[in-house]
Amino acid sequence: MIVEHLAVGALACTCTILGDETTGEAIVVDGGDDVPAIAERLRARGLRAKFLVHTHAHIDHIGALGELRDTCGGSALLHPADLPLYAALAMQAQWIGLARIPPVVRIDADLHDGDALTAGALTLRCLHTPGHTPGSTSFAVELAGTTTMLLTGDTLFAGSVGRWDLGGTSLADIVSSINEKLLAYADPTVVIPGHGPATTIGIERRENPYLNAR
Repeated sequence: MIVEHLAVGALACTCTILGDETTGEAIVVDGGDDVPAIAERLRARGLRAKFLVHTHAHIDHIGALGELRDTCGGSALLHPADLPLYAALAMQAQWIGLARIPPVVRIDADLHDGDALTAGALTLRCLHTPGHTPGSTSFAVELAGTTTMLLTGDTLFAGSVGRWDLGGTSLADIVSSINEKLLAYADPTVVIPGHGPATTIGIERRENPYLNAR
C-alpha cells in the first residue's frame, strides 16, 4: 500500500493519497487545494484516482474538488448531511477572506456510515462522526482486514477536537462520535488528523482533555 500525506492550501489541510501498487488505483482524501501538487504525487507513484473523498465540506477540505476531478479523475464522494455546507462555499470563502470563490460542483455519490471503498487490496471504511459538521466522516484504512490508520479530518486532533461552533453541532456531538466510533479502535492505531501532527488512539484516550473532562 502506498500512503502519502501532504499539507495543502493556506490552512495546511492534510490531504492523504492511498494507493495500491498492483492495480494503480488510488483514493484521495481531502484534496482541498494545491491540485498540481496532488496530481504530481499521483503521477510520480503511477497512480490514478478512483475516489475523491472528503471528511467534511469546509472549504479547505473540498474547495478544489472541481479542479481535482477535472485533472485527476475519480468519483467525488461526501456525506449528504454536509451538502448544505458544501453549497455555501461562497459564504465560507468570505469567512476566511478568500478573493477567489471556488465553484460548487456535482457530487457523484453519497458517503454513509459503514460504506467500504476499495482500491486494489486496500479498503477505506467510512465512519460517520458528526460534531465538527453534521456530515463529518472519519475513515479507517484497512489492508488484509487490518486497520492500519484512522483519518479523522477535523473531528479528532492531537490533544484536541474540532470546532463545534460553526452551526448545527455541539461539543457533546463530537465527543460522542469520538467515544463511540474512534475509541473503539486499539490504542496503537495511528490517527492522522485533518491538520497538525499525527497521534494514536491510546494517547488521545489517556491524555486528550476533551475526552477526559470531569
